[in-house]
Amino acid sequence: METANFPNFVRTIFFIIAFYYIFRFLARLFFPMLVKKAVEHAQENMRDQFNQYQNAQRDPYRRPEGEVTIDTSNAAKPRETKKVGDYIDYEEIK
Repeated sequence: METANFPNFVRTIFFIIAFYYIFRFLARLFFPMLVKKAVEHAQENMRDQFNQYQNAQRDPYRRPEGEVTIDTSNAAKPRETKKVGDYIDYEEIK
């Protein structure tokens, strides 16, 4: 087992500092590319959502705004009204 001595300590500090600067250098190279990819992906998602919304607006089965349709299929069949009992109107007595 090796004991801690000054040259090993200096070498460890050197590797930590070297790793730090190498990491900073690589981050400066690759971080803008990663951000650009993320922005492009977000733009593509927004474009897809916008196109879906536009296609929904152009749906041929959608009725134009303001058009009124009256469904008379239920009008041919009159509703049966069941009378359960007499209606009694109560008045409050003071």
